[in-house]
Amino acid sequence: MSPEKIRRFSTKDIINLRNPSVVAIGGGTGLSSILRGIKEYTDNITAIVTVGDDGGSSGRLRADMGLLPPGDIRNCILALAEDENLMTDLFNYRFSEGELKGHNFGNLFLAAMDGISYDFYQAIRRTSEVLHIKGQVLPVTLDPMILCAKLENGTIIEGESTIPEVASKEKSKIAEIYLRDSELINPLVAAIEAIEEANRIILGPGSLFTSVICNLLVPRISQAIKNSNALTFWITNLATQVGETTDMTQEEHLKQIQKYLGSENEIDVIIQNNGEVPEEINRRYIEAGQEFIKPLKEAGNSVLLSDDLLLIEGNKLRHKTDRVAELLFNYYLNQNTIKK
Repeated sequence: MSPEKIRRFSTKDIINLRNPSVVAIGGGTGLSSILRGIKEYTDNITAIVTVGDDGGSSGRLRADMGLLPPGDIRNCILALAEDENLMTDLFNYRFSEGELKGHNFGNLFLAAMDGISYDFYQAIRRTSEVLHIKGQVLPVTLDPMILCAKLENGTIIEGESTIPEVASKEKSKIAEIYLRDSELINPLVAAIEAIEEANRIILGPGSLFTSVICNLLVPRISQAIKNSNALTFWITNLATQVGETTDMTQEEHLKQIQKYLGSENEIDVIIQNNGEVPEEINRRYIEAGQEFIKPLKEAGNSVLLSDDLLLIEGNKLRHKTDRVAELLFNYYLNQNTIKK
């Protein structure tokens, strides 16, 4: 390396390189899975999680108690827990009989913690302390978050869990996604602060509209990302999802991310899979109405990091989260050791 490319590091630079501040934004299983890879590199992690879920146990607690849906929050807390294996078994235990049938213990634990706390944010913090997690998990807002969609055929859908179902039934793509009464929704201040102070920001993987973009609809979140000096990464999905992204190419996924970020130049790095899906797995996905997403060949000003990221679990496609994290952190390290 030539002398002019050597960068002199301050104490803050060294701390950031050794334990960088990472903000991961999303929901569902995608966010929690990527957190497992990230926590091997840093404990300065903030997961900003959607609270738009209205299905399953989370939806029942939301309807019965007015509680913000705890499911995605629970999964992220577990992913960052010190003893994840033991706590995962306990917190994911699902009751099969009686009035508690369908609920899992983790959701009920968070509901109980909410009952003895000032608000849901404090309940999450207390639960995180019990499990000794690395970093912090934050809801994107403490206000009721009702996700709506307008389909290309004009149909309006209200409720996160029904959007893919109705879109699939009507065979119409999502034209627009938005929050009902968005002017009444405020972002969690701690979430804005975390974004502003981050070294890098990660979007995805996860359901494009209902896990990732829904966070960008909360006022000030997209603007905070644009104002941040952090490198912004997008981790692409491996396959389309029925109803939500049926027949969408990776280029179309990217355009939607850019649309709701409000900028075509905000994504600095795109991490994508270029590994081949086994024919048998590919066939089963096609039969289920899904398809493997072909990688981007170019992405404007965004850097493309492509690798075989496929992990096959049973008949399901998953990300090799350890490899995703390795790509992300190696790229960041390189950008901070070579003067641009």
